[in-house]
Amino acid sequence: MMHRLLMACSALALGAGAAHAEMNFNRISAFSTVENMAAGEDHERESSAEIIDVTADGMMLVYTDSPLEVLGRIDITDPHAPKPAGNIALPGEPTSVAVLGDVAFVGVNTSPDFVSPSGMLKAIHVKSGEELASCATSGQPDSIALSKDGSFVVVAIENERDEDLNDGIIPQAPAGTLDMFRITDGNLTCDGHVAADMTGLADVAPTDPEPEFVDVNGLGETVVTMQENNHLAVVDAQGHVINHFSAGAVDLTGIDATDERGALRFTETQEGRKREPDAVKWIDDNHFATANEGDYEGGSRGWTIFNKNGTVVYESGTSFEHALIQIGHYPDKRSDSKGVEPESIETATFGDTPYVFVGSERGSAVGVYDVTDLANPVLKQILASGIGPEGYVAIPERNLLVSANEVDLIEDGGIRSHVMLFEYQDAAPVYPTLTSAGAETLIGWGALSGMVADENGLIYAVNDSFYGYQPTIFTIDPSTKPARITAATEVTRAGFPAQKLDMEGITLDGKGGFWIASEGRPDRLVPHAIYNVNAKGQIKKEIPFPAELLDVSKRWASEGITRVGDTLWIAIQRQWKNDPENTVKLVSYNIETEEWGAVRYPTNAAEKGWVGLSEIVADGDWFYVIERDNQIGANAAVKSVYRIPATDMVAAPLGGDLPTVSKELVRDLIPDLAAYNGYVVDKVEGLAITPAGEMFVSTDNDGVDDSSGETFFWSIGAVR
Repeated sequence: MMHRLLMACSALALGAGAAHAEMNFNRISAFSTVENMAAGEDHERESSAEIIDVTADGMMLVYTDSPLEVLGRIDITDPHAPKPAGNIALPGEPTSVAVLGDVAFVGVNTSPDFVSPSGMLKAIHVKSGEELASCATSGQPDSIALSKDGSFVVVAIENERDEDLNDGIIPQAPAGTLDMFRITDGNLTCDGHVAADMTGLADVAPTDPEPEFVDVNGLGETVVTMQENNHLAVVDAQGHVINHFSAGAVDLTGIDATDERGALRFTETQEGRKREPDAVKWIDDNHFATANEGDYEGGSRGWTIFNKNGTVVYESGTSFEHALIQIGHYPDKRSDSKGVEPESIETATFGDTPYVFVGSERGSAVGVYDVTDLANPVLKQILASGIGPEGYVAIPERNLLVSANEVDLIEDGGIRSHVMLFEYQDAAPVYPTLTSAGAETLIGWGALSGMVADENGLIYAVNDSFYGYQPTIFTIDPSTKPARITAATEVTRAGFPAQKLDMEGITLDGKGGFWIASEGRPDRLVPHAIYNVNAKGQIKKEIPFPAELLDVSKRWASEGITRVGDTLWIAIQRQWKNDPENTVKLVSYNIETEEWGAVRYPTNAAEKGWVGLSEIVADGDWFYVIERDNQIGANAAVKSVYRIPATDMVAAPLGGDLPTVSKELVRDLIPDLAAYNGYVVDKVEGLAITPAGEMFVSTDNDGVDDSSGETFFWSIGAVR
C-alpha cells in the first residue's frame, strides 16, 4: 500500500490531459535576486527585480534593482537552471533597461528631490560590466525603449509628482519630456540629444505631462503613455508629435470596488473609470496594447488595444480581472483601489501565433492572449508570475517568457524578489490547479484551509479568517484538471454571514451537514470552538472549548477536524502551555457524551521558526495529518503527510497525563511543491481522502496578501 502511495503521480501531472492539443507556457525555473549578491555582502538587504531585458543571443538576462542601485545579471544558458552572473553597481536608482546586442542602456535616477529632477542614461557592456558612455537626461528617467534598427533610444522623463504635496494633485512643475538619444556603432551618443515637448496635449494637467512608458515600432515611431494625464502620444524619430489622444474611460460592472475587507462581492459598478495606462507595447506598426493600471484618478482593471489613430480596437473591461478571480488571484485588499492592477505588457510571436502578455501587479499573474484577431483576443492561459510582477521579456527564439517580480519580503521573513522563467512547450498547462471557471455565478475564493471528501468524491474546503466577513464552504470537483469549484456556500448565523470565525477544519457530520473547527483568537474575541453547520451553511450548534483547554491555550489552535463515529478529533497547530517540547495535542470530543480528551502528537524539531499541524483526516485504520513548518522557499524543511495508527488514538481525560501516539511518514510534500518550479510555499493546509482512497492536498494562498496568490491542489495517489 505504501509503495503505491510513494510512487504516485507528482505535482507536474496535475495539468496533464489525455493528449496535447496545443502549445502552452509552463514555468520551468525561478531565480532569487539575492543570489546575485557577492560573498561577504549583507544578504539581508532588500533587493528587487523590476524591469528586465535580454542580450541578443538570449543567454543573459539583465534587470534593474533599485533598492541595491545595481544592474543584475542572470546566466540562462540553461533556462531550467539559471545562474547568478553578479551585479553591476550604478550611481543611483536604475529605473529601466533596454539591451542592444551586449550593451545595456540603463536609466538612472539621481534626483535630489521632486522639484530638481535629474538623471542619466548609461551604456554598459553587459558581460564585462564596463561603462561605455553616459549622457545626462532632461530630468528623472522612467521607461526606456530602443528603435528596432538600433539607431536611437528613447527615454520617458516622468519627473514624477510628490504625492504628499497638495494631496498629490497635478500640475506640479517641472513638466516631463520625451528624451531621444542617437546610437552610433552600437554605443550611446550624447550629441544631438532631443527633448520632445509633451506639454499642451492632455486634457488632464496639460502643463505637467508625466510620461510613464515608451515603445518603438518598426517605423521608428514611439508610443508614449502619460499615465496621470490619461493620455497617449505617438512621436516620430525626430521627436515630433504626429498624433495624440485621450486614453479614455471604461464603464466597469461586476467589480468589488469598496474597502470591504474580508469579503469577495462582485456586485458593484464604476462608470467612466479612466484607463490611465502604464505599460505600452506595439503589436504591429499600427496597433499597440496598454496595461491600464491607474495611478491618479483612475485605473480600469483591464487592458486595451489601440490603433495609433486613437480608435479602440479591443477593450478587456472586467474580463481579465474576472479570470484572475476564478483562479484565486484576486487581491481583496485592493478592492477600493484598482483591483488586480494590470501594470505590465509584453508582445511577441511564438511559432505563428502573436501574443499579448498582460501582467497583474497585485494579482501576481500574467494573462496570455492570442491576438491573431486584434478585435477578439483569446485568453489562452493565466500563469502564476511571482509576487508583484513589474516587467516581462519574451525570448521567442528560445521559446521563453521571463517575469521580473519586484516584491521582496525580507523584512517580514518572507520570500525574496524573484525572476521566473516560462517555456513554450508541447505540453498541457500545469497551472492553475484549481478554478471556479464554469460555475453558474462568478465565485471568488482564496485562503483555503481544511478539506473533506464526501461519498460522491466531491471535496469541501473552507476559507480562513482572511475572509472574515464571508466565511464560505466551497464544493470542489477534483475529477477535472484543473479541479473546479462548482459552488460556494456562505456560513451564516441568524441569516447573516457568521462573524468571529476562523475556519481551519471541516468534516462531514453524517447528516448532510458539517462540523467545522474554528481557530480562536481571544485577543480579537474569536472563540476556540467547533460548529455544527447544515447543508445550507447555517450554524446549528456551537461548542466552545472547555476550561481545561482554554486555561492552557495559545493563539495557534484548531487546524483540522475529522469524525470517527460519535467522536470528533481536532488537530491543534502548535504547542500549548502544558505540552512538552516538540509535541502538540490531538483533542477529542464525543458528540453524544460531550466528553473531551486528548492524545499527544510528536512533531519534528524546527530548524527555523516552528513546526506544527495543519490538518487531520481519519481513513480506515489510520489517521493522516499534515505536519509543516512555517518556512518558505529555500528555508522550508518540513511539509509532510504522516499517519497515525487508529489504535493509538485512545484519548485520555484532559488535565492529566496524555499518551503519545506513534507516527509514520507517508509523503514528503516538498518535492511536489518544488515541482511547480517556483518556490516552496509555506502553508500546506488541506487534506482530503475520497471514498476510492485517493488523497488530495491543497495550499493556502493567504488571500493574495504578500503572497504569489498560487494555490496548489493536487493528488498524491491512493492511500489504500
